[in-house]
Formats: sequence, structure tokens, C-alpha cells
Amino acid sequence: MASSFRPSISSFMLPSLSSCNPSQKFSLFHLGSGIRRFHDFGLKPSKFLRHDDDNCMRAKASGNTSSIAAPENALDWVKHDKRRMLHVVYRVGDLDKTIKFYTECLGMKLLRQRDMQEQRHTNAFLGYGPEDAHFAVELTYNYGIDKYDIGDGFGHFGLAVDDISRIVELVRAKGGKITREPMLVKGGNSVNAFIEDPDGYQFELLERAPSPEPLCKVMLRVCDLDRSIKFYEKAFGMELLRTQDDPESKNTIAILGYGPEEKCTVLELTYNYGVTKYDKGDAYAQIAIATDDVYKTAEAIKLAGGKITREPGPIPDIKTKITSCEDPDGWKTVFVDNIDFSRELE
Repeated sequence: MASSFRPSISSFMLPSLSSCNPSQKFSLFHLGSGIRRFHDFGLKPSKFLRHDDDNCMRAKASGNTSSIAAPENALDWVKHDKRRMLHVVYRVGDLDKTIKFYTECLGMKLLRQRDMQEQRHTNAFLGYGPEDAHFAVELTYNYGIDKYDIGDGFGHFGLAVDDISRIVELVRAKGGKITREPMLVKGGNSVNAFIEDPDGYQFELLERAPSPEPLCKVMLRVCDLDRSIKFYEKAFGMELLRTQDDPESKNTIAILGYGPEEKCTVLELTYNYGVTKYDKGDAYAQIAIATDDVYKTAEAIKLAGGKITREPGPIPDIKTKITSCEDPDGWKTVFVDNIDFSRELE
């Protein structure tokens, strides 16, 4: 299962490395490790420098060749940044079983895989097309860990399919779990169904005409929908595509993304009336998003009230530039330099 592929840029966090040996430096980066240890390193993100001379020195030291955005311009710049959703990262207990389910039942392709024996984990990327143009899932298996807690904050993934009944019957024949049989969507004329993968992650099957992006949605629950919408619009540059209130079910959803819902992967935020806290568990990790400039991205996130969990800059050895953050509900996202990501796929 070993591969020559480099580590996923979405899999890195950057604790203090002064006390780590080389193998520890690498293993501590991987977000899929499932070990709750990052806070033990006393992470204290440094402050962005404001003076031109200091900005120039920081850019030279980090290898960043792009300009640093002035605070008043960072939020405007976000609106024009070339962004797209790259992949979603989560942990599984039996990698081979999950790959088999995704390829045989859901029609995904195994895009690449690597086994990191020294760090005791394996990663697999699956999707419906090349990663340079399509959204993908990044599955992480940590040696010896066969079960994770999904919690009640993560919702589900969305799959656009042209024949929902065929997929449901295939899942049933393969021993998969159907959690909701195909039925008309409330208030519409389309059909959906829900299935569960071997680790308990929910997939919503949406019957549509052939879609350029079958892996079409990631749903997360939030505690203040208006606050979340404003954050994703300002800090992430996403467009609010639509909202839908369902008083009968006592929830409201918001669909946000970087393009039309029928053509691009979108983020679905769900607010359940009166719920102010969710358990995120330790199974779901984060979404990765491409950007032209991680430095400007981080500045915009700060200005929008977000929390930077990894200051922008190149990852040691790999030199890929990233920055990581949390939204107001604590959901994690990593932004990855567009050019560096393309290089990593070569």
C-alpha cells in the first residue's frame, strides 16, 4: 500500500518543533491522527506585523512572494480570490472496507493512497475525477483505531446521482444501511434518500441530471445561522446561494459556495431552533479550500472575527503554503496555495 505521494497539505498543523526529532516533526503535523494533543504544545499564533518593512522581512523569511494585504483591503480581496473546495478530511476504522464501499456502491474512484508506517497512519483520496478539478474525500486510518465518535454536529455528505433507486438497491445488496428510503423532498419535486457508510457517516443521495460534481455537499450544524453566514461570506468569500426555513422540522438551512449549486460542491449549514451547542466528536476533521494567497486569507479571517489556528506560511520540507482556522462554531478549515497544491499533485 506504500506510495511515493507526498503528505496531504490539508493534513498538517504546526506546533512548536524545537523539542521534536525529525520523525516526530512529521507525525505531529497530520490532522487525521485522531490524537487530541495539539493544545499540549502551547500554540500561540504570532501577531501579523503591520509595518511595510516588517512585512517585507516576513515575506522573505517565509518564502512568500505575494504582497501582504493591508487590513482595509483584505476583505475586498477575498471577493476576487480564486477559491474552490478541494477535499474533506475524516477518519475511518477500516480503510479497505470503506474504500470497497465507496468504489463498489457509490461509484467513486481511488485517486491515490499512501501508507506512512513510521507515523502509523494511511490516507486514501477518493472521488469522481482528478483532484485538480474535482472535490474529493480524504480518508485517514490510524493504526489500531477501529472506531471514532462522529458526534451530533457533523451532518452528512451529499451525492448527486441520476438513478437513486439503483444506488439504494446496490447499497442494500452489499449489506449497507439505508436510513431513509427514496422519497420526494419536502416542498419540491425531487427525490432523495439517506444511506450510511461502514463508519456511520451519512450520505444524502440527491436525484439529479448528470452532475459535473457528484460529490456535491458537506452539511454541518451551527448554533447561530446569521453569524455563520456573515462569517463565510466575509472571511471565506463564499456566496449565499439560498436559505430554506422549515418550521415543521424546526430548522433553517443555508447553502453557500463558490459557484452554482448544481455544478459545484457547496457547504450546507443547518440551524436547529434553540440548539446552542453540538458535540463534534473526533471523527470529522476539516475541509480544504484553495486560495491564491494564504497570507491575505489569514488577514481576512482575522478581520472577520475568525480564529487562526495555524499562521500562514510554508510547511517545512514540502514548502506548500497553508493557513488553518476555525469558524465561530469551531469547525476547522485549511486554506492551501493554488500553485503549491498543483505542484503537490504532480
